[in-house]
Amino acid sequence: MTTTVRPRRPSDTRRRTGHPHPRSRRPQRSPHTRVVDRGQAFSAARLRRRIGLLVVVMALAFSAVVVRLVFVQGLSSAKYATFGAAQRLSTVTIPAERGSIFDRNHVELAMTIRQRTVWANPQLIRDPVADAHALAPVLHMDENALIDKLRSPGGFVYLARKVDDPTADKVASLKIEGINLLEEPKRFEPSGDLAASVIGQVGLDNQGLSGLELKYENQLQGRPGEEVLEHDPSGKQIATGLKEIKKSARGRDLTLTVDRSMQYETERALAQQIVASNARGGVAIVTDPRTGDILAMASLSAGQNGGPPVPSPSNNAVTTVYEPGSVNKAVTISGALEEGIVQPADTITVPDHITIGTANIHDDENHPTGSWTITDIVANSSNVGTDMIAQRLGKTRIDQYLRAYGLGVKTALHFPGESAGLLLDPKNWSGASIATVPIGQGVAVTPLQMLEVYNTIANGGMYVAPRLVSGAPTPAPRRVVSKKTAEQITAMLTQVVARGTGKAAHIDGYTVAGKTGTARKVADGGKGYKEGAYIATFAGFVPAENPQLSAIVVLDEPTPIYGGLVSAPAFAELARYGLRRFEIPPPSAATTVAVPQLSPTAAAADRDAGGGAVAPVTPRPGQPAPTAPSPPASPAAVTTVPTTIKPSPTPKR
Repeated sequence: MTTTVRPRRPSDTRRRTGHPHPRSRRPQRSPHTRVVDRGQAFSAARLRRRIGLLVVVMALAFSAVVVRLVFVQGLSSAKYATFGAAQRLSTVTIPAERGSIFDRNHVELAMTIRQRTVWANPQLIRDPVADAHALAPVLHMDENALIDKLRSPGGFVYLARKVDDPTADKVASLKIEGINLLEEPKRFEPSGDLAASVIGQVGLDNQGLSGLELKYENQLQGRPGEEVLEHDPSGKQIATGLKEIKKSARGRDLTLTVDRSMQYETERALAQQIVASNARGGVAIVTDPRTGDILAMASLSAGQNGGPPVPSPSNNAVTTVYEPGSVNKAVTISGALEEGIVQPADTITVPDHITIGTANIHDDENHPTGSWTITDIVANSSNVGTDMIAQRLGKTRIDQYLRAYGLGVKTALHFPGESAGLLLDPKNWSGASIATVPIGQGVAVTPLQMLEVYNTIANGGMYVAPRLVSGAPTPAPRRVVSKKTAEQITAMLTQVVARGTGKAAHIDGYTVAGKTGTARKVADGGKGYKEGAYIATFAGFVPAENPQLSAIVVLDEPTPIYGGLVSAPAFAELARYGLRRFEIPPPSAATTVAVPQLSPTAAAADRDAGGGAVAPVTPRPGQPAPTAPSPPASPAAVTTVPTTIKPSPTPKR
C-alpha cells in the first residue's frame, strides 16, 4: 500500500480573511503582481465613475428635452406654430379700389382701373443673366438693373409697376419661371387733364399726393385686403395648399360741385387767351354766387416751346397770391357807401394825380381836373378818386372791410396748400399804405378770395362760403354790407361794363356787373416789383338784376397788360357759355338795374382801354403833385361828409 504525503503549507500562510490557517496556504506573490492588481482596480473605479457621470448627464439632458418639449408644445405652442407657418406661408396685400370722383351730374372725372404689375421671386430664378436679357427689351429696362433685381434676396421684388396690356402679354408669353404678373389698381381720368389742378394726383401705390385726392384721402383710399398662400420649401405655390383671402373694401366716392362741360369750356377759353396775350399763365373760376358752388376752376401755365397751355402743378386759384389792383376798389367804395361817407350821385373834384403820404398816385390816363360822381370813379377805375374817398374812410375801417369780405384768411375749402393771402395790421402800414391798399396794392389775395368779394355783392351783401364738394359743410352765411349798399355798388359795377374799362365783358341781352384790375407784379422773392410785369384781372357776375353766375379771370404777364383788354373778353366768352349751359334767361324789363347818370367830365375821360393800372406818379418837371386832404384823426367819428371833396389847389397844366 502506498502512502501519499502532502507538503505542508508554510506557517505564515493565511486565509483570505487574513487569519493564519494551517490548511489554506497560497503561494507567495511577487511585488510586480501586486502593482498590476492595484492598477486594474483603479481603472475599474474610474470607469464606474465615468459611467455614473454619463448617466447623470444623460438624465439631465433628457430632462432638459422634456422641459423644452413641454415649453414648446405647451406654453409657447402658438408662437412656434406661427413661426412654422411663416416658413411655408406668404402674404400678398390686395390694394383697395379707390373711390371715384364725379362731377355734379355724376360724370366720372377720376376712376380706378386694373393694370398688371411684373414681379419676380428671385428664389425661383435659375439664370438671372439669361432672364434679364429676355425681359429687358420688353420692359424697356436696363439689363444690368434687372440682373440686380433678379439676384436680390427674398421672395418678392417689383420689376415694372402697372404696365400696359401689350407689355404684360409679352411678359406672360416668355413663360419664365419665377416671373409673375399681379393686378393692381391704377387711377384713370376719362377726360384726361381736365380739372387736373383741382383733382390732384395719386402715387404709384394709389395714395393721394395733391389736390382733392390728398384732402379726401381717408374717404377715397378704402381698406386693403390680404391673400395668404402656401408654398413648398423651393418657394413654389402648392396648388392644393392653404389659400385664404381677406377681401379689400372699396373707398367711398366723392361728388364735386364742378360741372364737367363748364370746366372744359373754362379751360378752353383760358388757354385761348393765354396764347393770344402771350401770358405766362392764368386762372379762371366760375361759381354760382347764391350757393357758393364752384362750377369750374382752372389753373393753366403757358406751354413750353410754343406748345399749348398745360395744367399748373398746383391749384393757383387758391395757392398763389397776387396784388389784385383795381378789382379791390369794390371793397373800398362799398365800405364808404355802407358808412354813409358817400352816395353814388355825390361828386368829387378829381385831378389826374395826387400825393398821399409818401405815395404819388395817378390815374392811368391823363385827364383834366373835374367833377366826377362816385359811379364815374368806379366806372373809369380812377385811382385818385378812390383814394380821396379812402382818406375819409380811414385805414381802420378799410382794414375791417377787407377782412369782412374774407380777405386775409383761408376760405372754407381748406384746399391743400391754400394761402390765406396777406393783410398787414393797420398799425404796420407804411406811409404809402393808406394810398395803395384801397386801390389793391400792398395787399395779397388768391383769385378765389377776390371772386368771393364779388359773390358777396351779388348776394345782396351776404358772404356765402365757397364749396367744391357737394354736401360738404360750410359756415353759415354772414352779412358784410347791407342789401342797399350791395345794390348801389352793383349799379356802379354795371357801368364799368356799359361805358367804362370793362366794355369787353359785355354780353348781348344781359346786364353784366364787374370790375377790371391791372396791377404790378411782385418780383420773385417778394421784394419790390418786377419791371414791366403786370397781372390783369376781371371779376363780375351776371345777370346783374338776379345774379346766378359769377367768374374771375386772372392773367399773368399778358400783352397788352390791361384787365379790360385781355381778362374781360375771356370772362365774356365763358360767361356766355355758362348762361346757355345752365339755362339762365335774360332779365325782364321790370328788373333792370337803376343806373346813375354819367357826369360830363367823366364822359370826356371815358376810354376803351384800361383797368386802372396802379403805379407811382412821375410829375412833370417843375410841377408838384397835388396833396390829398389828411385823413380824420378818428375815422370812426366820421359819419357824414360834404358831397364834394376837393384836393389842395392844383397848378394848371
